[in-house]
Amino acid sequence: PAGLKIRARIRTGVEARLNAAAADEAATRRWAGFLALPLHLPLALRLLWDSADGLWRWAGDTATDENHYSKRAILSGILASALAIRMASGHGAAMEFVDARIENVMAYEKWKAGLAGGDLLKDVASALGKMRYG
Repeated sequence: PAGLKIRARIRTGVEARLNAAAADEAATRRWAGFLALPLHLPLALRLLWDSADGLWRWAGDTATDENHYSKRAILSGILASALAIRMASGHGAAMEFVDARIENVMAYEKWKAGLAGGDLLKDVASALGKMRYG
């Protein structure tokens, strides 16, 4: 992935993850039903977070600040939604969704960079980073 821009790395990783899940659609549907039960929600969230974390690490992310958490949270939402779309409408629709969400994230980051005085967010993220990494 080193030769690709970050958005292409993430898109490639998400596409591979969706393809892996779709390789055995019947098993994916069974697991999705199992994980959708309220009792199994903590496991579902952990697996989703781990998938997002794995994709970011594969893409070369080394962030330890607030971006570490926001990147994984955003990608977790994209992964869950894209898998549902993949199962309902196919590969093309899922990748259109992923592409649109990546563009939304890029637009948000551009907007966020233009804000002045985001000290509160940095302070909260710094505290979370210190709790995690000491």
